[in-house]
Amino acid sequence: MNDLIAVSDEWIAQRIYVIRNKKVMLDRDLADLYGVETKRLKEAVRRNASRFPEDFMFEMEGRELEQWRRGNVDSPEDKKGLRYPPFCFTGQGVTMLSCILNSERAIQVNILIIRVFVRFRELLSGNQEILLMVERIEKQLSRHDTEINAIMEALKMLLMPPASPRVRIGFSKEKERTSGKADTQLSL
Repeated sequence: MNDLIAVSDEWIAQRIYVIRNKKVMLDRDLADLYGVETKRLKEAVRRNASRFPEDFMFEMEGRELEQWRRGNVDSPEDKKGLRYPPFCFTGQGVTMLSCILNSERAIQVNILIIRVFVRFRELLSGNQEILLMVERIEKQLSRHDTEINAIMEALKMLLMPPASPRVRIGFSKEKERTSGKADTQLSL
């Protein structure tokens, strides 16, 4: 357990990736933690394949591996063990892995990893509440924007009346001429 104390939650958290919209750890990182070769870890998983359904563990596809490499592999040292697509273990898969490895170290590592996964879930649930609040605020603002736009349009209509011709009220020279002729005809 003394060498496990050196493994921090941050180290574990940095090795949790999102692949296929699932938070997973790769076989090579878990092999390092458990103190076994990646090859031996994969052998143990294959011998116990029935314990690892798709939601516990899956193997990366070629395109996923290339995409993951581009985003996460910086140095040639990081490329070690990446000749074959790695196994990706979810939180439940990590728990099952400690069952098949059956060593004291595997149990202690499993406890550390599960605690990190649980902390992630707690953070995500807190973030979900914040996202819902932001969404509600955005809806209110968009409704307010619609109302403000309607008010602005009404103000524009009041400040700049339409340019349609208006009917003049009152006397004009034309009316005087026509009204004078009419009066003369009546008087005859």
